[in-house]
Amino acid sequence: MAVKLLISFGLAVLGLALFTIWRATQQEALAEAAFPPEGEMLDIDGVAIHAVVMGKGPDVVLIHGSSGNTRDMTFALAPILAEHYRVIVFDRPGLGYSASFNPDGETIIEQADVLQRAAALLGADKPIVAGQSYGGSVSLAWAITRPDNISALVLMAPAAIPWETPLDGFNQLASTSAGSSLALPFITSYVPDWYVTQALDTVFAPQKAPDGYAEHFGPQLTVRRASMHANAKQRANLLHEITQLQPRYGEISVPTEIVHGTADDTVGLDWHSERLIEQIPGAELIALQGIGHMPQVVAAPEVAEAIDRAARRAGLR
Repeated sequence: MAVKLLISFGLAVLGLALFTIWRATQQEALAEAAFPPEGEMLDIDGVAIHAVVMGKGPDVVLIHGSSGNTRDMTFALAPILAEHYRVIVFDRPGLGYSASFNPDGETIIEQADVLQRAAALLGADKPIVAGQSYGGSVSLAWAITRPDNISALVLMAPAAIPWETPLDGFNQLASTSAGSSLALPFITSYVPDWYVTQALDTVFAPQKAPDGYAEHFGPQLTVRRASMHANAKQRANLLHEITQLQPRYGEISVPTEIVHGTADDTVGLDWHSERLIEQIPGAELIALQGIGHMPQVVAAPEVAEAIDRAARRAGLR
């Protein structure tokens, strides 16, 4: 009797697992149908990179943060900039529609390298590079490791100074092969869209996600299994990478503007940007009163002004 119960239990678990994988695949297909690529796919030595290009003028590259995609930048900031610049917005490797290429998680230096080569393929040999949060880390790596391929640097709430808080439990789990295989399919399959959309307000706090942002951004893209796994691996490695990169901040020689909200509880202004400004020669910091972690959305005009200042300092305008 016990053997029969055990067999029945095993078959039930197997059935649930197979159904969950099938449902996850269906949910991912629905997300991609609802939020297809906005731009073009580039081939960078076999790595697919998704790029959105708009406007005319000096080149500006926009790099999104953790769990993001091009749509985060194209909601508000890119259309403003496109009035005076040629704007190139990339999906970072493993996120959105850009391919992952490092099974251990793409480092910020690797990401800077492949995105710089993608920009060059589009004719942007020396763009202004602007990144938010994790994208700010990639932008710092670009400025340090690709100094001949950048004209100015703009950082929005950048993760820049080694921190002491541990990686959250979810990303610890999602960064592992076991977590990716066992846990992530359940999240993709069963977490409702309303919950994913509601979680955006936590990212925007103390602001809320603007009307229409969720419908444009496509938060369902972020809960695809491969995206969550790639994002978690990158975040798990980031502290070590920033610790290694920080001693080289003094090498940055291009005009640098930093924009950071005073109410940012995700990447603190005082810990990161107020220390970073002391380490990059000539860097300027704009503190946005009462703004949280998403200035590229809720304070897009102010960020655009910072990019204008960087362009003028670089002699581009």
